[in-house]
Order: sequence, then C-alpha cells, then structure tokens
Amino acid sequence: QVQLVESGGGLVQPGGSLRLSCAASGRTFSIYAMGWYRQAPRSQREWVASISSADTTHYADSLEGRFTISRDNAWNTVYLQMNGLKPEDTAVYYCYKRVIQGTEEVDYWGQGTQVTVSS
Repeated sequence: QVQLVESGGGLVQPGGSLRLSCAASGRTFSIYAMGWYRQAPRSQREWVASISSADTTHYADSLEGRFTISRDNAWNTVYLQMNGLKPEDTAVYYCYKRVIQGTEEVDYWGQGTQVTVSS
C-alpha cells in the first residue's frame, strides 16, 4: 500500500524552528491531499496543515502563520516548516496522505515524530 515515514522532530527552545519531513513510498494512487496532524499529551489529535493535489494549502487558525507546508515535485516528500515554536506546539506530529482508491478516499498515516518545545 502506502508507507509514510516522518523525520525531523526533536527538542527545540521556544522561538526556534524545525522542519519536518514525510517520505512517502509504496503504491501510487491518485492523490487528494497530504498534510499533518499533531497530538499533544492528554489531548485529541488536531489537524495542522494540508496541501491539496492542486497545491492549495490550508492551515489551522491557531498557528497564526508560523508554519508552512510544501512538497517536492513528485509528491514523494511533504515538509512542514515550523517557525516561532511555542511550548504549546509540543506534540507528536503525524503525516497523512489521502488518496483516491476506486470511488473512496483513503487515508494513510505515518508513525509520528516527536516535537518538544522547551527551554
């Protein structure tokens, strides 16, 4: 099927930056979108950003313009540039890929990468 592997997480001080990557492999389906969710301790998973097959980007309002999603030309890798990080951005960040299989939209998920923002 589809495999997604996130990387780039780590420990960063408040105000710092990180760039997450999501490498996709496996079968090729028609892409609907790729994006990122995050889940903080004791919280529900929260949608962060997405990029559609038409390269339309969307972001959670709470990010206040600090994050940027992008992709490579072949849709092999999706990136999340995170600037001005705050302690409340601490979470496990999950990449997802939404594809069209037949008449259905199917989501594939990575295993997540931990981002910790702390001084």
